[in-house]
Amino acid sequence: MRARRIALRVAAVVACLIVIGRVTGIVVDALWFASIGYADVFWTIFTAKALLFVAVFAASAALLGVSGYIAHRCARSAGAWQVEAPARDTSQAVSDIVDQIAPHIRWHASIAAAAVLLALLIAAGEMSNWDVTLRFLHQARFGERDPVFGKDIGFYLFSLPAYIAVKNWLLQVLLCSAFVTGIIYLLHGDIAPGRPRWLSPAASAHGSALLGVLFALKAWSYWLDRFLLLYDDNGVVVGAGYTDVHVELPVLWLLIVLSIAAAIAAWINLRVRSYRVPVVCVLLVFGSSFAFAVIYSALFQRFHVKPNELQLETPYIERNIALTRKAYGLAQIEVKPFPAELGLTVASLDANRATVDNIRLWDVQPLLDTYAQLQEIRTYYRFLAVDIDRYRLGSGYRQVMLTARELEPALLPPNAQTWVNLHLLFTHGNGIVMSPVTEKSTEGLPSLYLRDIPPVADGGPSIREPRIYFGEGDAGYVIVKGNVPEFDYPKGNDNVYTTYSGHDGIAIGSAARRALFAWQLDDPNILLSSYLTAASRILLHRNIQERVSTIAPFLRLDHDPYIVASEGRLFWMQDAYTTSRWFPYAQRGAGDGANYIRNAVKIVIDAYNGTVDFYASDPADPILRTYERIFPGVFKPLSAMPPDLQRHIRYPEDLFLIQAQVYRAYHMEASEVFYNREDLWQFPRELSGINGASTGGTPMTPYYTIMRLPRTPRAEFVLMLPMVPSHRENMIAWLAARCDPPDYGKLTVYAFPKDKLIYGPFQIEARIQQNTVISQQISLWNQMGSRVVRGHLVVVPIENSILYLSPLYLRAESGQLPELKRVIAAYGDRVVMEDTLGAALAALFNETAPVPKASTGGTADARAREALAHYNRAIERLKAGDWSGFGAELDALRPLLESLGGGRAGDHK
Repeated sequence: MRARRIALRVAAVVACLIVIGRVTGIVVDALWFASIGYADVFWTIFTAKALLFVAVFAASAALLGVSGYIAHRCARSAGAWQVEAPARDTSQAVSDIVDQIAPHIRWHASIAAAAVLLALLIAAGEMSNWDVTLRFLHQARFGERDPVFGKDIGFYLFSLPAYIAVKNWLLQVLLCSAFVTGIIYLLHGDIAPGRPRWLSPAASAHGSALLGVLFALKAWSYWLDRFLLLYDDNGVVVGAGYTDVHVELPVLWLLIVLSIAAAIAAWINLRVRSYRVPVVCVLLVFGSSFAFAVIYSALFQRFHVKPNELQLETPYIERNIALTRKAYGLAQIEVKPFPAELGLTVASLDANRATVDNIRLWDVQPLLDTYAQLQEIRTYYRFLAVDIDRYRLGSGYRQVMLTARELEPALLPPNAQTWVNLHLLFTHGNGIVMSPVTEKSTEGLPSLYLRDIPPVADGGPSIREPRIYFGEGDAGYVIVKGNVPEFDYPKGNDNVYTTYSGHDGIAIGSAARRALFAWQLDDPNILLSSYLTAASRILLHRNIQERVSTIAPFLRLDHDPYIVASEGRLFWMQDAYTTSRWFPYAQRGAGDGANYIRNAVKIVIDAYNGTVDFYASDPADPILRTYERIFPGVFKPLSAMPPDLQRHIRYPEDLFLIQAQVYRAYHMEASEVFYNREDLWQFPRELSGINGASTGGTPMTPYYTIMRLPRTPRAEFVLMLPMVPSHRENMIAWLAARCDPPDYGKLTVYAFPKDKLIYGPFQIEARIQQNTVISQQISLWNQMGSRVVRGHLVVVPIENSILYLSPLYLRAESGQLPELKRVIAAYGDRVVMEDTLGAALAALFNETAPVPKASTGGTADARAREALAHYNRAIERLKAGDWSGFGAELDALRPLLESLGGGRAGDHK
């Protein structure tokens, strides 16, 4: 008894700790949501979960309890039931065990406990359906109907998932009820395994009642299965095909009728109590399902549909094509011809100066390595990703690459990773680095528009508030406004300190708050530290994607948030999607089984204040309209976004990649062409990496560029991707998504003539590798202790022609600083490699001087900045007594000064 009491006390303590943990977690979440202005979102989700839990728990416990009490009562009243046949050994053993256990059971308490425990487990599992429940209750109409049942597509997006969730819950309750009642009858002796009559009349009647409920649920399940036909995939049609409509659908109606009849027969058997009725019902329903839905439909498909497949499936293929294009937004794609001529000249390049001056020569990984070597400044800073954007600068409309300098406390020396350093002192990153995509210095390094700490603008936008408290890193919590000043940035041999003055944070000045967070974060230092003051605040969820997902778990986030400098401050922009797995007749391809996707939301996160703003970028999306009803006031119109931030909206890469992947097959709108897959497209291959990577190549990914689209008046920021035919390497089209207003979001496919051979990226890669001059130079560099890194091949449409360019980097075998040393250009049958983009284009078009502004030092402004940088480094070398370094800097400075003074050919004004 003592051991039992100890065990009960331990269990009670554990239960209390679990409850306390749950409660404190809810309190902390409520405080955090309130601190960022989204308390209504928290309470809406919390209330939905709580009410759903209570409703499911109450209904489940009631149903289980009623069934259990009926079984107990009926079993007790059946005590006169005797089994005349002698028992076998196994039956006698079971009977002996039952006789020993049954008299000691407190039946009412045990039944109630079993019902409560099972109901708790069921309700806990159903809480995850809060989103399904709210979408069902607040659903918006789609405005179009499916072609089979004529229901609004909103029924499939919102109602059907809710009905299936309810059906699954009822099946769980039914199975648990059967389990509980079976145990009760067994312990009462009403179920006697091994005897000829092993069920008492009471147990048989109860089993018939439950069986009748099962058949009723099966009838409803078959009714729902009719709609699930619209998600079938027979390899030819995604959605209901000829067999589904002409065989499966009538069979399901037959099974509905048989299930209803079986349910009625099972309930009638409550009085008849025949053992044959349940057996006949089970065989009739499930046997018919196997015979008709499985065997007959397979034979019908094989021997009737397959020989006439194209003729019979054509209407259903057309439905599949039309609804898949609608589900992925492909119906809006405009197809335009692209002649792919060889008429490009120097005059054409001059007329498309904005395109040429923004050809991207810097790849993400080499540039990230270069930034790390030149601009991380201290070991505890880290660049996590390079973003691509465009800015209107003094030098014009420029495509730039930029990255945020984030703090990585884990990179502090081990003996410096104290609690104070990690949570009070080192709290934020500082500034961004920005460089143009085309320019490079004479050493092959990027020209920096923004650099150093605090940020120095050298052609880039000015930054007044460079501190980054919220970013992409795995940042833990920090406490601000303590009596320890925060480290801001290093300055010579000293450090500069600051105090957070932003809006974010939860007040933890009181002892109760400190105790709460010490418990929740499992960190007693929060309670014990003397560095906290009455004004101290704690910053949580500092990873921006975690932050957004905590506020809006119903949105799917793009993999690549990007940093934006606007009005002197830093912001993160995050694209978010609404998705569904329930769009009828649509091919799955959006990840996680989804077959519908919209870029419905643009999210802006202040890197300093942590404020999160949601903007509705696709207000017509029915899923977004539904969430706007669930969470009123959360989603602002896109026009409410500050105008300068609107200029940095871009078409998201994840969505574009999904659309391009689906469009490979679904650009074929003719059912016969689609059936034969005769015009299937694929992504081209390219070579990149050290020595050109693998010979098999890797699929080309979409990339951003500034260019003037054919027959448009100005250059704009676009996301594009070339396409090649399946199992071929010649280019057949390229897909472009426009990013600048007023044409944001417009998709265009530029289709090449099918009677003309246009070299694709992998064919150009082969020509580059076969070029003896290029291959010999690469081999020579590799033999001299360096490693050649091939950059990504860039396809540049200019007017009606296609130009190919690829950067080539050189990295010391023992170093991590890649330098942009050569530019490879290809046009038509010609392939050249030169020091700069200008020289490569000049050689390609038989000119004697660089063609574009983007020459060795870029524009005149860029060369002036580079000259000043060389001058400053020369003075530093002189002060340090480094005469050789001083001479080297002067040597590098001279040609830049000459070009500025003499106006070399190619500097077009």
